Amino acid sequence: MTPGDNGASTPEDDDPFGYLYADGQARGAQPPSGGYGYPNAVSRVRTVGERQYGQQPPAPPQQGAYGQPNAYYQAPETLPGGTPAAARPGPAAPARRGPNTKGLLIGAVAVVAAVVIGIGMAMLNGNSDNGKNSDQAGTAPTQSQSSEPSPSSSASAAAGELPKTDASALTLAGGATKASDVQGAQAAGGTYVGGLNTPGSSATWTVNDIPEAGAYTLFVHFSVAGEDQAMSVTVNGKPFGSKLPLKNYAHAKDGDLAHGWTTTFVWPTLQKGSNTISVSCQPGDKCNALLDQMWIKKGQVKG
Repeated sequence: MTPGDNGASTPEDDDPFGYLYADGQARGAQPPSGGYGYPNAVSRVRTVGERQYGQQPPAPPQQGAYGQPNAYYQAPETLPGGTPAAARPGPAAPARRGPNTKGLLIGAVAVVAAVVIGIGMAMLNGNSDNGKNSDQAGTAPTQSQSSEPSPSSSASAAAGELPKTDASALTLAGGATKASDVQGAQAAGGTYVGGLNTPGSSATWTVNDIPEAGAYTLFVHFSVAGEDQAMSVTVNGKPFGSKLPLKNYAHAKDGDLAHGWTTTFVWPTLQKGSNTISVSCQPGDKCNALLDQMWIKKGQVKG
């Protein structure tokens, strides 16, 4: 096959650029009117040699200053298929503050400190109480010893305690008599036992309803003035190991028996049921005293 002009119907005659060449122009080739056959295409075809060099191209449109609207700008949401306004992300939510861990730590430390202090105080109080109990137990006298009570006002039995008696219920012997002339006696009607300052004088109490055999404390409310006194004690017919101390704990002046009332005690051993206790003036005793009440407590106690 040799090159040649085969007529206008041959495919090579359809060359869209044929108008650029001399043979195409000779055959009447024309530039396409639609911009190379593409719809809406812009045709900027120039004849060869028409363009002149050295000319400045047209300046592009100026972009608006920063922050100013651009006349050529359209927001995406205004275009077909753009992002709807509701889908645009909003402002970021402010960050949430975490818990005040410093305050919580301080509170926890304060609670722990309070608990430790409370436990320490409880332990100190417990040790102190144990020490007191030990001291009392170590200094308690034996049955054969009489205790030396401290000065105190007259005592009375509370409800639920062991038996108690007044001077009016005591059995008297010798020169002992009942009287109420001296003020300050706690027995009913202010009655007391006097006249004990004679050998052989006595005041006897028959105690009933002792719940069980064992150690007990016999309290005696009395009055002395001036010099200390001491009388004998007999329990169930047997002499007690020491005298009943009747000291002038109230520091009453000689003869001022109204201001000499106070309390003393001894620690006898009693049997279950009924017991007889007698306070008497025996040879060698000092018996210038008044008695008005007696009562019993279980164990060897001091008040």
